[in-house]
Amino acid sequence: MQPVYPPAPPLPPSTVPPPGPLPVVAAVLVGCWTVAAVLLPQLVSWIAEQILLASGLHQPVWIWPVVSLVTVVAVGVPALLLALLPRSGAVRATGRAWLAGAVALGVLGLLRMIPAVHHEAYLAALALVAALTAVVAARLLRADTTTAGTGGRDGTTAPDGRDGITAPDGRDGTAGVTPLAVAAGLVLLLPWLWLGALGGLLETVLAALAATAVGVLAGVLLDVEFWARFGAGRPTRPALLVLGGGAVAGVTLLLLAAGTGHSGAQLAMLLTLPPVGFVLGALQAPTDPDGRPTGRAPVRWLVGLGVFGPLAFTDPEEVTLLLSTTRDVPFWVMVAAGAGLVVALVLSVGYGVLLPRRVPGRRFATAAVVVLLVAGTLVYAGPGQPGLHGERLLVVLRQQADLRDVPATPGAAGRDARVREVYRRLVDTADRTQADLRRELDRLRLAHTPYYLVNAIEVDGGPAVRAWLSGRPEVDRVLVSQRLRPLPAPAGTSRGDAAGPTGPEWNIRMIGADRVWSELDVDGSGITVGSSDSGVDAGHPTLAAGFRGGDDSWYDPWEGSRSPRDRSGHGTHTMGSAVGRDGIGVAPGANWTGCVNLDRNLGNPAHYLDCLQFMLAPFPPGGDPFTDGRPERAPHVLTNSWGCPTIEGCDPQVLRPATAAFDAAGVFVVAAAGNTGPYCASIDDPPAPYADVLTVGAVDRSRRVTDFSSRGPVPGVAKPDLVAPGAGVRSAMPGGGYSVLDGTSMATPQVAGVVALMWSANPALVGDLDGTRRILRETATPVDASPAPGGEATSTCGGAANVAGAGLVDAYDAVRSAGV
Repeated sequence: MQPVYPPAPPLPPSTVPPPGPLPVVAAVLVGCWTVAAVLLPQLVSWIAEQILLASGLHQPVWIWPVVSLVTVVAVGVPALLLALLPRSGAVRATGRAWLAGAVALGVLGLLRMIPAVHHEAYLAALALVAALTAVVAARLLRADTTTAGTGGRDGTTAPDGRDGITAPDGRDGTAGVTPLAVAAGLVLLLPWLWLGALGGLLETVLAALAATAVGVLAGVLLDVEFWARFGAGRPTRPALLVLGGGAVAGVTLLLLAAGTGHSGAQLAMLLTLPPVGFVLGALQAPTDPDGRPTGRAPVRWLVGLGVFGPLAFTDPEEVTLLLSTTRDVPFWVMVAAGAGLVVALVLSVGYGVLLPRRVPGRRFATAAVVVLLVAGTLVYAGPGQPGLHGERLLVVLRQQADLRDVPATPGAAGRDARVREVYRRLVDTADRTQADLRRELDRLRLAHTPYYLVNAIEVDGGPAVRAWLSGRPEVDRVLVSQRLRPLPAPAGTSRGDAAGPTGPEWNIRMIGADRVWSELDVDGSGITVGSSDSGVDAGHPTLAAGFRGGDDSWYDPWEGSRSPRDRSGHGTHTMGSAVGRDGIGVAPGANWTGCVNLDRNLGNPAHYLDCLQFMLAPFPPGGDPFTDGRPERAPHVLTNSWGCPTIEGCDPQVLRPATAAFDAAGVFVVAAAGNTGPYCASIDDPPAPYADVLTVGAVDRSRRVTDFSSRGPVPGVAKPDLVAPGAGVRSAMPGGGYSVLDGTSMATPQVAGVVALMWSANPALVGDLDGTRRILRETATPVDASPAPGGEATSTCGGAANVAGAGLVDAYDAVRSAGV
């Protein structure tokens, strides 16, 4: 049973005298400086991180600690002067709030040293540190207001002698205001329920705890003592409370938002949280005949719910420029944040007009909360993305299949026998070594997907499961397999805006592929090229006739589509450069098969393995890769214009067993060097650095290696192997269109097409990987590997071979050397 409080005595009818003009001007200037000193470093630092990520460079852990320290100094010094020098209590309260907010930013900002891949650990640390900061701040602020004396300079001494206004009976707020704060928080949450998606269960629980702790911290920074300085409990000056106090509170919340959330997640809070200050100002207006202030509870609820949306419904790794080219996560995060900004402003006006005059009763406010809870549930279950979408774990086992003695029989028949033998050994090894672990996972009801190409299992689970798996004797290591959260609407299809070809494209002529067709009468017939990419538009006129067909030529592990499709256009473009007709493809007579390993521009090692397994042993829709694979239907050549960086969950060796298996099976693998040049040693994302992969860089029309083409050296192996035209390449796009694109992604399929021409010209060369590589290198022509004038490169990275490999692929000489 709750205690019955006696009626509180009414407050004296005194009012808060307005501060003088000079302190107000000083506060406004410091406030503007604070906003700039917070927003600019946050935005610049995030962009710098994204540039480093896109450039393939490591992100130094010191970025955010330095930013936090600089911000604390830049904001804290003028805030400290405001807290000490003016005579106005309101201005001094402003300085104290901003100083405390800057310190909180500095403390919380240090947590961004935790890698984003360990998001659960970050959220747990945020919850703990924010709670501890709230405890320390409460003690310090209480001591500060106590030593200020009972006769405050602004004349707002409460009857109990404290410098502020507090109910002597300990009550915190009036009946209807806290539910109104909850209602406002739920309205702020609605855009995230609609447009966002939750992570895993543990991630969501930790996000709730972290949001609660941040809400408590906000309640400490914006407590009764703070609002009393702006007239809380005094019905005669609502404008000073709502506008003045709300603006100061908004800047304080800006500081708190800047320190909350991993890099990327805080951007949304910087937009939505500051306007909440005006709502809080309105919630502190007089709410009962005694004029009792509402205190910390509304602040805690409203800020906590406002923080929970961005923390729980976004993955900071997905708020990246890598996904900004389409309507992916960054777009929807900004839409949700923009909607939150509009909602906060509307609530500010509505509450600011209503609450100083009349406060709804508890029943009305509680009913509003119930209605909004129901509405939020319907939005989340209807147009939202219900369910949990956390990361998974890739468990790599110690024992991998032994393929060293598979007979390297050349020719088409010999290659098919090799693929069958490799497939058999891989499956046998996986079934035997995974048996105990699969049984244990079944017993624990942990969903899992086994793989054989790399002896590994993808498992649902968080840090605790990861720790348990890491301790098992058959496990080598456990990686985080990133999983993109679903979108409220599919990203639009990229259709291209370039004119169609009028003959062989410049890149086709540069490498001599058109001469192969006309003079040697070779077009790639009889050879199949497999593409693991964003998909392929099989209806494109230049690609339709080349699709191999059957029930084992297409696989979509992302959406389960039964026929080839492509939204981003990347896969259609690359496949067009390999086998497209009408003058855009190197081997227009070859067939193709496809798989979606990168529906959006962030993948994971499991999806890459899904497609690579399908390429080694295709299977029908709904088939089991372990039992329904058809290795004799494996494509002859694979083109791979992708890489798996650490942000996706890969480590340098995770895909090494896969490429070794293709090498043993006689399947030729071509991979893009990457677009992180001109930096030396930038060929580092699997599978490009592997010795059994032919790695391709890019040149422009003048036969100069492009600045973006990734370079060696790579430890233990010479990379890249070759270069091909990759700047301004015209090829197919979904819907029948065309586009001109740059990248080693554009160069790579052309080399795959040259291999198709070579093997079509001489079927005895099929499966002879060493012989094919030797011919490609020996027939390559020199290119300009020197740094471009005015470019960033300052050397040839230890030698021209680390920039251009053996040189520019020459289709005509390679096919002639292969034997027509």
